[in-house]
Amino acid sequence: MNKIAIIMGSASDASLAKEALAVCREFGVPATLRVLSAHRSPEETAAFAKGAAEEGYGAIIAIAGKAAHLAGVVASQTFLPVIGVPVRSGDLGGLDALLSTAQMPKGVPVACVAIDGAANAALLAIRILALSDEALTQQLNQYMRALAAKTTAANAALQKEIEAL
Repeated sequence: MNKIAIIMGSASDASLAKEALAVCREFGVPATLRVLSAHRSPEETAAFAKGAAEEGYGAIIAIAGKAAHLAGVVASQTFLPVIGVPVRSGDLGGLDALLSTAQMPKGVPVACVAIDGAANAALLAIRILALSDEALTQQLNQYMRALAAKTTAANAALQKEIEAL
């Protein structure tokens, strides 16, 4: 099974990275966390991206805020799928990071999830890995059925509440 790289532009993004890591662990997908910066350690970041496939990674999650160039820089150095997670900030609420992550030039694709959407980034990475892993596909199907069951139960509870009015 391929593993997932979860990289963050700053250690201050660790809480989001840990959310993604928890999802990976829930599915039994190996994942690593690293602090790499597009701006402060560009050579190290590029070297990591260039060697990620050889190191057994199947997808990379890049978490960054403000001038969030991490996902784009990484995507420019690897053919692996890169999923950007824009981080909420006090300045613009994360809109700056969202636009920096989503607005990639042609030829440098980056998938982008919601601001602070680290858990969904992990689920997307797991879906990508599941394309070539039947056991992981079965786990995802079970996960989706459990989500549907929760929704059905919530609706049933609401209907009972409404009937009692």
